[in-house]
Amino acid sequence: MLEREVEKKLVDGVRRMGGRAYKFVSPGNDGVPDRIVVLPDTEPMFVELKTESGKLSSLQKVQITRLEKLGQNVRVLYGAKDVENFLEEMWNGI
Repeated sequence: MLEREVEKKLVDGVRRMGGRAYKFVSPGNDGVPDRIVVLPDTEPMFVELKTESGKLSSLQKVQITRLEKLGQNVRVLYGAKDVENFLEEMWNGI
């Protein structure tokens, strides 16, 4: 499954739960996570999506660490199964 297909699975699943998965683009800050997920009655979280065999770049690791040091929730999801597990976890938490 291509990364864009994994991303669509996340966006569609979050939308079905009444939330949004905003595309995160931050000019001058390459390597930021792909999406900011906002669900009802939860803190927003940053989500980086990869294929099952995908790997984080060094810059992505730096950006994720920066966000975590700021107390932000950051998740890295590898493939459709991780997205499904994430959506189930979020559904059970709402």
